[in-house]
Amino acid sequence: MTLGIHSGEEARIREEICVTGASLYQRGYTVGTAGNISARLDDGWLITPTDACLGRLDPAEIAKVDLAGNAVSGGKPSKTLALHRGIYARNAQTRGIVHTHSTHLVALTLAGVWSEADVLPPITPYYVMKVGHIPLIRYRRPGAPEVAEQIAALADTVRGVLLERLGPVVWERSVAQASYALEELEETARLWLMTNPRPAPLDAAALDELRLVFGARW
Repeated sequence: MTLGIHSGEEARIREEICVTGASLYQRGYTVGTAGNISARLDDGWLITPTDACLGRLDPAEIAKVDLAGNAVSGGKPSKTLALHRGIYARNAQTRGIVHTHSTHLVALTLAGVWSEADVLPPITPYYVMKVGHIPLIRYRRPGAPEVAEQIAALADTVRGVLLERLGPVVWERSVAQASYALEELEETARLWLMTNPRPAPLDAAALDELRLVFGARW
């Protein structure tokens, strides 16, 4: 694989996208050509090409889009580009976004989420600390502009959302950090779905302690 002529930082981020995609794919967090990853650059964005397999990304084929939204290089940008750009525009701290069709999170939307404001209850401390509130976005077709608008409106208040029947979209200060939060979210969904009876959420005192000691956003 060849990176072509890119700045050192851009080349590093291209590689981070590929490593993250391969890790998620190898562990079954995404399958086939589902999902996409993007990153903010000073002069635009990088995003995985449309219909690309996250397990087989080529750094040179990651699509680059300039600040005006024009394709600059690489493959054809994912159809979710508008969704990603809306998040970046609303949240200046976001440098990476990951979207997958993770099995347990999609299953959660089919079985029924805990609530529309919080798809899962705060059942583990790391879910509270690393993920926080995740609202449900009701089903619209992939790439629907109204979904991008809904998510953008939430981008500076939460770390991610769960799209009904489609899976999570998570944003953070880097691609790697977004993937870590997504993994914690998926594993919490797996725990929730596999336990019967359902576990009780952490109580108010426990949540207060996590806020005080770790700055948890809950």
